[in-house]
Amino acid sequence: MNKKTCVIIAGPTAVGKTAAAIEVARHFYTEIISADSRQCFKEMDIGVAKPSPEELKQVHHYFINTHSIQDNVNAAVFEQYALQAIDNIFQQHDIAVVTGGTGLYIKAFCEGLDDMPPLSPEIRTAIQEQYQQHGIAWLQQQVQEQDPLYYATGEIQNPQRLMRALEVKQATGQSIRSFQQQKKVTRPFNIIKLGLELPKPELHARINTRVDGMMKQGLKAEAERLYPFRELNALQTVGYKEFFDYFDGEEGDPVEKIKVNTRHYAKRQMTWFKKDAAFQWFLPGAVGEMISWIDKRKDTTL
Repeated sequence: MNKKTCVIIAGPTAVGKTAAAIEVARHFYTEIISADSRQCFKEMDIGVAKPSPEELKQVHHYFINTHSIQDNVNAAVFEQYALQAIDNIFQQHDIAVVTGGTGLYIKAFCEGLDDMPPLSPEIRTAIQEQYQQHGIAWLQQQVQEQDPLYYATGEIQNPQRLMRALEVKQATGQSIRSFQQQKKVTRPFNIIKLGLELPKPELHARINTRVDGMMKQGLKAEAERLYPFRELNALQTVGYKEFFDYFDGEEGDPVEKIKVNTRHYAKRQMTWFKKDAAFQWFLPGAVGEMISWIDKRKDTTL
């Protein structure tokens, strides 16, 4: 008896993951688990490029509109949710599709997460307040002094990672690296990883067109509605932060800033996924080739 198969469809924002995943899922008569860290929030729609109601009708999606921005959603929450969802899918289907651009969520689903110590909300709040006051340079200095091991090897341009490293150090006295053992779990199903990519000029054009489309759909009004909740982690998100800064009086065109920051985000996504040699890369329109690739490998553990 063949094992079940999970098809991962990943790639940068605006590359066309939703359309490709729906085509693949419809071909195999199956369902989709979203691996997007923001589309799960029911209060956020336009700014997170959530699948349209018509797209959601074509194929059942898990992890869309499942949580509130008030909820604490992270990679560990997603891992447990997605494992339950794929178990539900496998009750009826031999293949499941997971698609999204949140690399850490996909990694957690495929390989598991390291066991991290429970942390103090008071420590987290204190660090966040200091960061709000003093910015990323302060964070970098604190991590360099308190956790030089992480500073030497970690993502020192990522404020969320820096704050996490500080939290762990202050709560446990140990470097966050001591808890990151890179122990991969083996899932009881096959995993086929497909990546979608486009030439940089074409992807950038798609990003610009998408942002213009979001503006026509009412992104500014959506950001105004969410402005009172701007301190929540869910809203530390490109597409909203730029408008929040604009509402606070920051100079410059927030729409152009969204386009620039989205391009930077897409570059970080590609850097993450390209590190994983298991991905086979396709143009987003090459769904027939993707399906052939899946057919050849779905009965083999990869």
